[in-house]
Amino acid sequence: MMIDENTINWIELNAKADASALRLKYAGDSRKGFAILQIECRRKAASKLRNTLACREFVFPTSLSAEQCTSDILADFHSSLVVGDSVLDMTAGLCIDAFHMARSGRTVTAIDMDERLTEAARHNAKSLGIDNFEAITADSTEWLAGNNRKFDTIFIDPARRGEGGKRIFALSDCAPDVVALLPLLKSRCSRLIIKVSPMLDISSVIASLGENTGIYVTGTPTECKELIAVVDFDSPSPLFIEAVTLSDSMDSRFAFTPLEEKEATPVYSIPETGMHLLEPYPAVMKSGGFSVLSSRFGVGKLDKNTHIYVSSSLRDDFPGEDFEIIAVLPFGKSSVKTLHAEYPVLNVTARNFPLKPAELVKKLKIKEGGDLRLFAVRASGTPLLIIARNTVLS
Repeated sequence: MMIDENTINWIELNAKADASALRLKYAGDSRKGFAILQIECRRKAASKLRNTLACREFVFPTSLSAEQCTSDILADFHSSLVVGDSVLDMTAGLCIDAFHMARSGRTVTAIDMDERLTEAARHNAKSLGIDNFEAITADSTEWLAGNNRKFDTIFIDPARRGEGGKRIFALSDCAPDVVALLPLLKSRCSRLIIKVSPMLDISSVIASLGENTGIYVTGTPTECKELIAVVDFDSPSPLFIEAVTLSDSMDSRFAFTPLEEKEATPVYSIPETGMHLLEPYPAVMKSGGFSVLSSRFGVGKLDKNTHIYVSSSLRDDFPGEDFEIIAVLPFGKSSVKTLHAEYPVLNVTARNFPLKPAELVKKLKIKEGGDLRLFAVRASGTPLLIIARNTVLS
C-alpha cells in the first residue's frame, strides 16, 4: 500500500485522462494499475471527500471503498455524537468516520475483516498525521467477545443482508445483528451509535432498541442519507427524532418527540397564487414529523397525506425549500390540454397524486427541466397542479 512521490505526480498528471485507455495501455503493470485505481476512486469520491483528498498520499484499497465511504460532512456529524475519550468503530471500511473521530482528540480503534482496508487505514492515518488510531483485521463481533476492552463509545454501521434489491426494514436483518449483540455492547460502552440505511423503518428501529433511543435522520437538501440510532446505556435520555440536513453551506435541524407529533394539530390550507409553497427536506420527510411541522411553524398543510405546506410569507426558518406559487390549476381536461402552451418545460414532483411524474410529463406533453417546478398534489382531497419558482433561484 506504499505510494511514492513519483506515483503521486503521475496520478495528478493523469487525473483527467481516460482510465479505460490507461488500463489498456499499461495492462500487466501492477504499479500503474494501482495508480489508475487511485485516479478512478478520487473521481468517484471527489464530492464526498473534498477535505480528506487534500492529502496527496491518501489511498483507496478497492473501488468499492470509494463508493461506500462516508462523506467528510457526515463523518463530522457522526464525530459530534461521540462521547468520552475512547471509540471503537466495529465496521471501519475506509475509516473516514474513524479518522474524523480521531481528529477530534479521541483514541480510536477501527476493525474490519478485509486486510486491504486495514492496511490502507494504517497508511492513511500516518499520511493524515493521525497517531491516536489503531486498525485491526478481525471479525469485530468475535474480537469484542474475545477480550475485556471497554470504550466510551462504540460506532457500528451494519451491512444490509437483503439480496436482489430486497428492502430491509429491521435492524435484525442487518449484519452483524445489533439487536442480538445489545447485551455484549451494553457491557462494553456507555454510548452506542448505530448507522443504518434510510430504508429502515424508524418505528421498527425504536422497537428494537427501546424507548431511550435518540434517532437522527441525516441527508442533503436533495437526498435522505441514513438513520442514526444513539443509545446511552449509563444515562438514558427520552426518545427523540431529529432531522439533520447538511451541505457545504448549510446545517438545518428539526427535532421533535413522537408524543409532540401525536398531540400536534395541523392546520389545513388551500394553495393560492402568491403564497409560498414549502417542501420539507428529504430527511424531514423521513422523520415523519408532519403535524408538528404545521403547528410549530404556523404553516398550512395541503392534505392529511400530502406533506407539502403553504405560507402567506417567506419562511427562511422552515426546514425545507421555499417556492413562490405562480399558478394553481385544477387537474382536469382543460389544464391537461393547455398547460404545455404556457409552461412547456417544468420539473415535476407528484405527492399524493393519481399519476406518477413520468406519467404526468407524458400526459401534459411537457419536457422536464428549467427553473420552474410543477407540484402535482391533492389539497383537501382535490387534485391540483401548482406551478412554482424556487425563491433561492429567483
